[in-house]
Amino acid sequence: MNSYQAHKTAVIDEGCTIGNGTKVWHFSHIMPNCSIGENCNIGQNVVVSPDVVLGNNVKVQNNVSIYTGVICEDDVFLGPSMVFTNVINPRSAVNRRGQYSKTTVKKGASIGANATIVCGNDIGEFAFIGAGAVVVKEVPAYALVVGNPSRQIGWISEYGHRLEFDESGLATCQESKETYQLKENRVTKL
Repeated sequence: MNSYQAHKTAVIDEGCTIGNGTKVWHFSHIMPNCSIGENCNIGQNVVVSPDVVLGNNVKVQNNVSIYTGVICEDDVFLGPSMVFTNVINPRSAVNRRGQYSKTTVKKGASIGANATIVCGNDIGEFAFIGAGAVVVKEVPAYALVVGNPSRQIGWISEYGHRLEFDESGLATCQESKETYQLKENRVTKL
């Protein structure tokens, strides 16, 4: 049997899966058929809609809405009050429940406070979405994006530091000493 912690005000619907070591805090709602991995932290007032998948070690800060169609891989960080959408053209009087778009947040990506991820735009591994950004297109791995609409302003290491590439396309993270290569507008860790 899974061993997770949930505050007494949290609502955990039947039919969801929650991994060992996960914590669910005040006034959060975990809906049916979602899957939450091990050692996750689900902050206060979070909604995890049906069929959402969260990998291991996902950190969800307060007031986040994770709607059907979202998949977050391992080690993803979702900042306070950020939001995903799942319908590209919502109307109150038109039921579009069968038209939810998919959005995948790849391993190690971070999404800052109050950012909005418009559905159907995947976030690459270890990408960093700045606070308040509105993502309206796919974000490459290791990209640093900010603004509304979001635009890429650089590259970032797995450790979370800006990367400065030399003329040969190499950069070293000053903190972790990891080396990265930029080739054809794609970053890979060496």
